Amino acid sequence: MSSVSIASGGLSPGEGDPEPHSLEGLHRSVPVPAQGAGFWRQWRAFTGPAFLVSVGYMDPGNWGTDLQAGAKFKYGLLWVVAAASAMAVVMQILSARLGLVTGKDLAQACRDFYPAWTRWPNWLACEFAIAACDLAEVLGSAVALNLLFQIPLFWAVIITAFDVLLLLALQGLGMRFIEAFILVLVMTIGGCYAIELFVLPPVGPDFPAMGQALLSPGLAQTGMAVVAIGIIGATVMPHNLYLHSALVQSRRVGTDEPAIRRAIRFNTLDTVIALSVAFLINAAILILAAMVFHGRDSVTVPGGEEVTFGDDTDWIRVAYLTLAPLLGTAAASLLFGVALLASGQSSTITGTMAGQVVMEGFLRWRVRPWVRRLCTRMVAIIPAVLVIGLRGGGGVTDLLVLSQVILALQLPFAMFPLLHFTTSRTRMGVFRNGWFLIALGWGSAALITALIVYGLPESLDKAWEVIVG
Repeated sequence: MSSVSIASGGLSPGEGDPEPHSLEGLHRSVPVPAQGAGFWRQWRAFTGPAFLVSVGYMDPGNWGTDLQAGAKFKYGLLWVVAAASAMAVVMQILSARLGLVTGKDLAQACRDFYPAWTRWPNWLACEFAIAACDLAEVLGSAVALNLLFQIPLFWAVIITAFDVLLLLALQGLGMRFIEAFILVLVMTIGGCYAIELFVLPPVGPDFPAMGQALLSPGLAQTGMAVVAIGIIGATVMPHNLYLHSALVQSRRVGTDEPAIRRAIRFNTLDTVIALSVAFLINAAILILAAMVFHGRDSVTVPGGEEVTFGDDTDWIRVAYLTLAPLLGTAAASLLFGVALLASGQSSTITGTMAGQVVMEGFLRWRVRPWVRRLCTRMVAIIPAVLVIGLRGGGGVTDLLVLSQVILALQLPFAMFPLLHFTTSRTRMGVFRNGWFLIALGWGSAALITALIVYGLPESLDKAWEVIVG
C-alpha cells in the first residue's frame, strides 16, 4: 500500500465505515498556503502543533525533577536533561510523520494494525500515564495558588478540579487561538526563567562545570537513578507521542507526495525549534537550583529570616527563594507562582486533548471534553489529597517525581509501536524512516528502556517510601 493511498483513504482495515477523526472539531481546520508561497508564510501556517506538545516538556513534573536534580546533584544530571531532550525531538518527529503520512494518529494505528486484544491493555496503560501526568499538573497548580493567594495546599488541590472551565472556553475558539494562547504561556515561563538566570543571577553559572557534567555522564550517587528516570518520563512523555500525531492533522495538507514532503519538512522544523526552547527552560531550572540550593542548608531572605532545608526538602515549594535575595520574598513568590501556574494550566489543556486522542483512537469512544477532563482530574486528585492530607505539604516534590517515573515506565509501550509503524514500508511507503532516523529512533528507545530497567528497583523502593510516608 502506498503512502498516498494511506493518507487519503478513510477506511480502517477490516472496517466498512469511514474511520472517525480524533479531535474532530480541530481536524483539517487550519488552511495552508499553496506550494509556491514564501517560506515565512508557509512556516507560520505549519507552526503550532509542536509548541502545543512542547508545554508537556515544561510542566510542573519537569520543574519538580529538575529542581530536585540541581539541588541534590548540582550539574550531575544535566546530561540526562540534554539526552532526554534530544531523544524527545526524534520521537516527536516520528510521531508527526506518522500522522501526516498515514492520516492516523498513533492510537488509531495501534488499533488498526495490531490484534484486537491489544486495544484495552494499551488504552489502560495510556490512561494511567495521563492520570500520572495530570497529578503533576494538580500539584504544580496547587503550589502556584498557594504562593499567589496563600490558599492552603489541601484546598488548592481541590480548586484545581475546576480548571475544566478554562478548557471549555478555549476549545470553542479554534485551533489557532489555542496555539496562540499556549505560545503566550510558554513565553511567560521562558521569560520568568530568563530573568531568574541571566538578568538577576544571585551567582554566575559555572560553565566549565556544566560542560564537564555534559561530557561525563553517570549515575553513581545514591538517588540519581530515580531522578534520572523521572527526568526522562517528564521529557519524553508517552501521551505526547499520541497527541502530536493527531495535532499535525489539523492542517489541510494535500495527499500527494510533494504536499506530504512539505508538511513533514515544516513540522520537523517546528518540532526542533519548540523542543529546543523546552530544553533551554528545563536546563535553566536545573542550573538555577544547582546555583542556589546545592551544598547549602539555608537561604537568608530579606528581613533576616533564614529558611533551612535538607535532603527531604520540598524543592518546588521553596524554589521561589532563588529570587528572594534580589526581589524580596513577595515579588519572588509572585514571579515564580505566575510561571508555575502558566505551566500547570497549559499542560492541563494538552493533557486533556491527549486523553481524547487515546480514548477515541483505541476504543472509538467519544465523550464531551469537560466530562473527559473532570474524570481524569478526579483520578489525579485522589492521590494528591491522600498524600497531602496525611503528610502535609512535605510530599509534593516526591509525588511529582513519582508521577514522572510512572510516565517513564509507560514509554516503551508508545515508542516501540511508533518505531514499528514509521519504519514499515507497508504503512509509510516512500516516507518510511531512512537509515539515519532508524538509527536515532531505535537507539533512543533502547537507551531509554535500558535506563528505566536499570533504575527500576530503586524507583520501586522510592515509590513505596512515598506511599507509606
